[in-house]
Amino acid sequence: MTEQTSPQRRFWLGGKRADEQDRFFREALEPLGWQQGDEDVWDAAWITGMPEIKQFRRVTPQRSMNHFPGNAALTVKSRLHDSLASLRERIHASHGAESELAQRLAFFPRAYVMPHDYHALQAAALAAPEQRWILKPTNASKGKGVRVLQDVAQAPLAANWLVQEYLANPHTIRGHKYVLRLYVLISSIEPLRVYLYRQGFAKLASEPWDPDDVDNPYSQLTNPDINALNTDAEVPVEFIDLERYRHWLREQGHDDEQLFAKIEDLVTLTVISALDAIKQRTAQVGADPRGCYELLGLDCLVDDTLKPWILECNLSPSLGICAAPESGGLIEERVKGGLVHDMVALLGIGVATVSDSSLLAEAQAEQDRAGDFQCLLPSFETEQYQPYFSLPGLADIQLADAMAGQAVPRPQLARRHVAELLDDDQLALYATHTHRYYRPNDTAALIWLLATEGLDPDAIADELARSASIVGDEPLDHQVLHQQVWSTLAQWCRDGLLCQRGTQDASRHASEAPSVKANATPQAMQLVFDSKRWALYLPSGPVMNRLTALFAGALVPLSDEAAIHLPRLEVLMETAGYSLAADGKVFAGRLTLAQLGPALQGYLLRQARTADCLVLDAGLLITPQGTGALCLFPISERVDVAQRLVSAANGVLTRGVRLSLASAPTIEPLGLPIPEIIASEVPGLPERIILQGVLGDGGQDVAAEWLSKVPPLDMLGMLLACGVFDDEVPAAPDSVIAVGESLGGLSCRLLGREAPTHTALSNWLADLEEARCITEQKTLSPRGAGATRTSTL
Repeated sequence: MTEQTSPQRRFWLGGKRADEQDRFFREALEPLGWQQGDEDVWDAAWITGMPEIKQFRRVTPQRSMNHFPGNAALTVKSRLHDSLASLRERIHASHGAESELAQRLAFFPRAYVMPHDYHALQAAALAAPEQRWILKPTNASKGKGVRVLQDVAQAPLAANWLVQEYLANPHTIRGHKYVLRLYVLISSIEPLRVYLYRQGFAKLASEPWDPDDVDNPYSQLTNPDINALNTDAEVPVEFIDLERYRHWLREQGHDDEQLFAKIEDLVTLTVISALDAIKQRTAQVGADPRGCYELLGLDCLVDDTLKPWILECNLSPSLGICAAPESGGLIEERVKGGLVHDMVALLGIGVATVSDSSLLAEAQAEQDRAGDFQCLLPSFETEQYQPYFSLPGLADIQLADAMAGQAVPRPQLARRHVAELLDDDQLALYATHTHRYYRPNDTAALIWLLATEGLDPDAIADELARSASIVGDEPLDHQVLHQQVWSTLAQWCRDGLLCQRGTQDASRHASEAPSVKANATPQAMQLVFDSKRWALYLPSGPVMNRLTALFAGALVPLSDEAAIHLPRLEVLMETAGYSLAADGKVFAGRLTLAQLGPALQGYLLRQARTADCLVLDAGLLITPQGTGALCLFPISERVDVAQRLVSAANGVLTRGVRLSLASAPTIEPLGLPIPEIIASEVPGLPERIILQGVLGDGGQDVAAEWLSKVPPLDMLGMLLACGVFDDEVPAAPDSVIAVGESLGGLSCRLLGREAPTHTALSNWLADLEEARCITEQKTLSPRGAGATRTSTL
């Protein structure tokens, strides 16, 4: 007989990544005789990112791919938080928030997904004003877009953003913040098999940790792509492998075994939290789970009590070499090369593996090939993790039986978010949390009734078989019947109708996250501005706290009786953000809490218009000497300039100016506070001052700090752009001409690309003061005896 040879095996390297990312996978397979294929011809696929669904449908136990459908439940930041939060909610419902099972889940920071959780975030921030928050894009990598929020009210209302509790007490290495990069392998989901690689890295920030320097990414963030840009650092990217890290911990007197036991528990529970979503999506796509696996890069922060916190799970973790050879690059190369080599061996890719069909033999053979991978699941201590599954799969239970050498305890189930409707012998189920309606067939209805009476899945299958024999039906296949019962119950558990029975009644004690609602009766406040009054209705604590702090003494409580007689202003809570309404008509919508005050101020400025005056929505700097300077640059974008200007002048910067066209350059401060500048409340202001200078914004086109000569017509254009005009009544030509003429004698300067120094601003203000003194002398001279002196603070 002629010996038959196996066909050539081919691997496909897909997705967007540099060749160095594929290097280790190639080096693991090519010595075994594998050759490179393409997206049409492959036996093993190594893909960066997610492949097309059609490729998932090609996987088999002999054709493998490095992803599971549904892995977004781990690798998208918002989905990861949802997975963990759902698991915690389920454990709280079944065992209580103070149970040991619940305490083991306290390893992930609170997080809020924008825009849906915006109001809940503001309520949480109000309740814990000392808490800092970090903003992250939900599906980005390499640290892109990550920053600490100076003001949580500025959280964006756009989708795909996550705001997370900022962990302000990190453990440090030589004073530098660090994050542990762990490598996690899911080799199977039926049954669930999870491994943690014994090696990994501590990734260090390139500058010392400074809790007050929240805007410095080189102190706050550890991502190598960000720190590589720090040209001032002697070692911008530094990796310490876990073996050296653990040795260092022991030298510092810490228990590294205890820390890594917590890490192993954290990793295992995190994967379990996403299992239902992965299984469901894998079934929807039509992928054979036996041909899928997943290598994840899990980032974990260790705080100063040596407690680990999960930050994120990364899809297709980088296998490139980030650190310089002397800063850990050589060890990084060795670790990542060993990681891929051991993974290929563990999975049996590239070699013919002989195993029997038993789950135990398959798991044991895999562990024999594991190299430096440590098996987390399956565990000999079944009871340690079984309660965290919505319902263990039949394969998980059978493998646990085989490992224990006897039947392990079967889970019992309890009702959760469900209402039962019975009509004679007919059953319907209504999910109270999703509003889905279920009409089980006769067999499924019997499974439901037996499960809610306390029978475990195997006992239910036995009862169904007994019932079938009593009525004379054909004998049912034992394995098929058990699989049907477990699958039916698993789906109801995934949908939240059932959960594993614990120490509490889940139907009565479900730990639901409280919804954030507007006050039942919005609080009426009197708002005073420009000698006018309004009744302003505020819907929630965060809004009340924000606006009363901004408007200070201009906002005071108002009785309902008094409010009836005043024009009505309202802050309305939307699903995402807020809107503003006047007399029942919305004039601004989709506002963040930070935008709410400025938008309300804009409305007030529109109410300050008069027939013979021009209102400017601009900043006004007033010095103690009575010098006035208009600030036409966007203060929120140039806060550093505004703060430096206030400091140099020892003055006050407010919003809003009314310019009298008949007596220009006399102006009237409207005195609205500027949130980025105001400390408490605006002090008393003069009724009128004489304008001496204007500071505009030249933008990026102006390279110098100052452009000494600005044509009045150019400055007029900037000034008119700040005008608050009536949309239905155009500006009169005479008014425009009068404003332009008033600029002729003023000191007009432009901001450039670089902010002016404190000295440069002080010199400019001194010039304004000198001009004021000259004007004042002329006013007090015999020829100007009839003039009035400029008001001062």
